[in-house]
Amino acid sequence: MFVGITNTPRDYAWGSDGAISALLGFEASGAPEAELWLGAHSGSPSRVVDSTETLLDVVDGRLPFLLKVLAAGSPLSLQAHPTMAQAAEGFARENALGIPLDAPNRNYKDAFHKPELIYALSDEFDALCGFRSAADIRAALEAGLPAAAAPMLDRLTGDESLRDVFEWLITRGEGVDALVAAISAAADESTPELATVRMLAENYPGDPGIVISLMLNRVTLARGEALFLPAGNIHAYLSGLGIELMASSDNVLRGGLTPKYIDVPELLGVLDFRPLPVPYLAPQHPSGAVDEFRPADVEFALLVIGGDANVPLDGPAIALCLDGEFMLAGSESQSRLSRGSAVYISDEERLDIQGSGSLVLATT
Repeated sequence: MFVGITNTPRDYAWGSDGAISALLGFEASGAPEAELWLGAHSGSPSRVVDSTETLLDVVDGRLPFLLKVLAAGSPLSLQAHPTMAQAAEGFARENALGIPLDAPNRNYKDAFHKPELIYALSDEFDALCGFRSAADIRAALEAGLPAAAAPMLDRLTGDESLRDVFEWLITRGEGVDALVAAISAAADESTPELATVRMLAENYPGDPGIVISLMLNRVTLARGEALFLPAGNIHAYLSGLGIELMASSDNVLRGGLTPKYIDVPELLGVLDFRPLPVPYLAPQHPSGAVDEFRPADVEFALLVIGGDANVPLDGPAIALCLDGEFMLAGSESQSRLSRGSAVYISDEERLDIQGSGSLVLATT
């Protein structure tokens, strides 16, 4: 079964000025365009084309993934997401406390984890993701900010100190406000890390996240590259246009660069403080026209399709045409997609895809 779906971009303040509409050939909304959700999440369920229904009315049970077009015109908050066990426990605990689901101090909106991948559509997509080693952080600080960063350098004694340094910063411990001011004033644009400090200081003056950014991997994806961000990975998207695919959840623990609620103890319990390399996700190539991004041990995969292909499906799927035109055929029905059109696919074991351009397919 094929069901045409659509949605309206969410107007978060960090969104772009018309980038999503320009990508998909829509009329610009006139408001910030941050995220277009394609899925059955209650926060912004897709609308069924030519119907008053949403995809919530169509899907039998929970659709395990959520596909988004994301356009960051300015930096998003530093954030991390829980494991499935952490989400289930936190959701039950906050329910027992009687915290309303829409309360500003609510951490857990549902009982599910939220691992995610981001696939770059713009020529450059900038992000922060995961902690660097203490040695790498020290080297960057000593090279670019030796005087301003002295109080932080004194605390960075090794990788085992990362949690303590982060907690000192996020709680605005003694000397942190002065440190943030000094680093903000001293940073130039000689490296991507220092240029990021300047940008964050302009957007969030005085925020500890400005200095926390220096503890994290700073990465620029080229078009067609992807990152996978598992539970516990602290990250922030800085700028760019991309496709985001995640488990269907809205559980976010914030860690700075935001006016929203930050629950420090809960965040510290979720974060993975191990120094890790940039979590690039390399594609598989099941056929010449298909790049398949399939992280291990999660319930979703993203296929980027540029031409004719035959795709087996293990469950429901959502297809979005970014450019060109494609005909999708299942065992008993078919759907034609052109730029900006999307379709929900259920009860099909295999898709025959014919066309050219660029099509993204989210599936289990």
